[in-house]
Amino acid sequence: MTDLVDPLAEIVSLLQPSAGLSKLVEGAGRWAVRRTALGQPFYRVMLDGSCSLTIDGREPIVSHAGNFLLIPAARGFITSSLEPPSPEEAEDPPVLLGPGHVRLGRKDGPPDVRLLVGHCTFGSPDAALLVSLLPDLVVVQDEPRLATLVQLVRDESREQRPGRGVILARLLEVLFIEALRSAVESSATPGLVRGLADRRLAAAIRRMHQAPAQPWTVAELAREAALSRSTFFERFSSIVGVAPMEYLLGWRMALAKNLLRRKAGTIAEIAERVGYGSASTFSTAFTRFVGMPPTHYAKEP
Repeated sequence: MTDLVDPLAEIVSLLQPSAGLSKLVEGAGRWAVRRTALGQPFYRVMLDGSCSLTIDGREPIVSHAGNFLLIPAARGFITSSLEPPSPEEAEDPPVLLGPGHVRLGRKDGPPDVRLLVGHCTFGSPDAALLVSLLPDLVVVQDEPRLATLVQLVRDESREQRPGRGVILARLLEVLFIEALRSAVESSATPGLVRGLADRRLAAAIRRMHQAPAQPWTVAELAREAALSRSTFFERFSSIVGVAPMEYLLGWRMALAKNLLRRKAGTIAEIAERVGYGSASTFSTAFTRFVGMPPTHYAKEP
């Protein structure tokens, strides 16, 4: 049977990414800048040179020209020159060279490094749930397609052309999918992308997305993956970062929330579409997971 369902594309589409801040940053000499962007997706494309990024709680990451970095839910981080600045140098404020264009470090001479950085926003009320299915850090090397896409996002965000919002939404969906699928061959952290990179696990994940209403068990999913039950459970939990049934529950709830918001059926119909035999069973599970009954959730603004 041919798999027509793309789990990664489904999740990115539900996230509803939209353009936020993007700017061109250049630096010379020794410099550092700290930003706090809790929960916001952050991307960085290295255009020229090299620099370091330190995310709170992680080891520094060195990026070179052509590298791309994506954090679906950014924490506090510091971007700096490879050679750390002194405290006095670190306090020098950025110089605005033009709209969306800043200079860091030494003010004269050609820049040592140029990078494009940006934040997006997720329109989905379920962004936290959906982001939890993605890796928390994606680092991609030597992918010019990504740099081109981000440049298109930057250019479009600066202009007030007809259809700007639609174009930006589509570009950002492509950007996220391209970055995440590129991570299959990179050092992506546990999450959906690594699961899809594993041929055995990908078969089970696609079946969960293809038929969420099916009464799946760990044993049945293990058969889809052609693995023993124990091997499948351990492998899935390690690579995806959550247990198989926890992943399935999260996906069913994301679908249910989307259906409820769109008023796409009665509670009983939605319950059946996401794998529950009765409205009461679904209501109990939904209330435990979301914190309110589906009838109340459907009335939320």
